[in-house]
Amino acid sequence: QVQVVESGGGLVQAGGSLRLSCAASGSIFSLKTMAWYRRTPGKQRELVAKITVGGSTNYADSVKGRFTISRDNAKNTAYLQMDSLKPEDTAVYFCWVETMAYWGQGTQVTVSP
Repeated sequence: QVQVVESGGGLVQAGGSLRLSCAASGSIFSLKTMAWYRRTPGKQRELVAKITVGGSTNYADSVKGRFTISRDNAKNTAYLQMDSLKPEDTAVYFCWVETMAYWGQGTQVTVSP
C-alpha cells in the first residue's frame, strides 16, 4: 500500500543536472527495492535505475556513469541525481517501490539541445 510523490523535474540545457526526489509513504520503505522509470511519447516505461534494500544499484546502459540512484531510509525518500543530461533523457520520470499498486504522477524532465 505504498504511495509515492515525485518531484525535482524541470527544463535544463544539455550538459546540465537535475536531482529527482521520491517521497514514499504507506509502508516500510526501508525494506523495499526502489527504482526509477521513464516514459516518452510512443514508448512504454523503461527502467532507468534500481536500488535494493542493501543499497546495491543497477543502471540502464544509456545512463550509466551519468545518473546516480540513492535512498535515505530515515526520510522514506529516494533520489536520482542526473548529470550530463542529454536531449534523449527527456521524459516523464516515475518512481517505483516494491509492492506499489499504482504509479504516481511522475515528474517531467526536459533537456534542450
